[in-house]
Amino acid sequence: MKVILKYGVIFIFFFLIFSNQGSAHIVDGVDGYTIEQLEADLKDINKQFGNNLIIKQIGTSHFHQPIWAIKLGKGEKSILLIGAHHGREWITSNMLMVMLERYADAYQHKKKIGEFDSAIFDQVSIWFIPMLNPDGVDIQQGKLPIQNKRDFILMNDGSLNFKRWKANGIGIDLNRQYPSGWQDVPGSPFPSYKGYKGKRPFEAKEVQALVRFVEEVNPMSTIAYHSAGQEIFWQYGARQNIVRDYFLATNLAELTGYSLSIPPEEAVGGGFTDWFIEEYGRPAFTIELTDFHQESNPPIRKLWKEWQRNRLVGIFLASEMANWK
Repeated sequence: MKVILKYGVIFIFFFLIFSNQGSAHIVDGVDGYTIEQLEADLKDINKQFGNNLIIKQIGTSHFHQPIWAIKLGKGEKSILLIGAHHGREWITSNMLMVMLERYADAYQHKKKIGEFDSAIFDQVSIWFIPMLNPDGVDIQQGKLPIQNKRDFILMNDGSLNFKRWKANGIGIDLNRQYPSGWQDVPGSPFPSYKGYKGKRPFEAKEVQALVRFVEEVNPMSTIAYHSAGQEIFWQYGARQNIVRDYFLATNLAELTGYSLSIPPEEAVGGGFTDWFIEEYGRPAFTIELTDFHQESNPPIRKLWKEWQRNRLVGIFLASEMANWK
């Protein structure tokens, strides 16, 4: 009897651990989260929560992989959350898919998310673009396109280890592709695994797709997820409403436990949130997940702690935007 009781307790202990980490859900923590895994998860999410979702392809990558956007909610107002501008930052895609599923479940079953009522999605929808750069994600994981492998090795400074790859499929850093401050952005003069801003803003197909989509849905606020650093960037340019955006940023910092950061002097622009703030005069935030892991992807074991930190971010921002004109 004691042996049975002992192993019963052990089973319950491990069940609680793994159920908390997502094993009872569709989206789990997947090492090397890819566009194929994302699409498989999205198919199952749509089966379960499709009445409350709109799924659309907003464009393709350089190597013709789909870029997906998913709308949760029925509100005419919206916010936009974006993951994986950079190839090695696919943990942001995995985290946003966890958020999408958990929020969809709460919305469908009229449950609260923390202190927030999921009915807010009747007023303010959330658009998710979990993986903007599927080519970069593939390359970072060593899945090189068959053509021009030599070019990829050259862009990777001769290394056969692609774990540090940030760029898209033609060596452009997507988060240096936006026109706000672009002319002053430093970096590689040639296509590279990181830092090459391109010949002109909006050159990359992925960025073109995102900009068209932003113009179409006109979100009230945006968050671009990156890794790493556990910090929040929120300031850019003269069009910004400092009082409003500082209020939102400090609340995001309190929810996540991340620090608020002022961009360093060499960060002169070129990023998505820089452009959104300057173009629309609305709040935008760059949130960096996880601590630093040199030039590589954060390990997947970091996902669940970061998810707990960010669990309320999307619904908080949607709730705040319901009160803004």
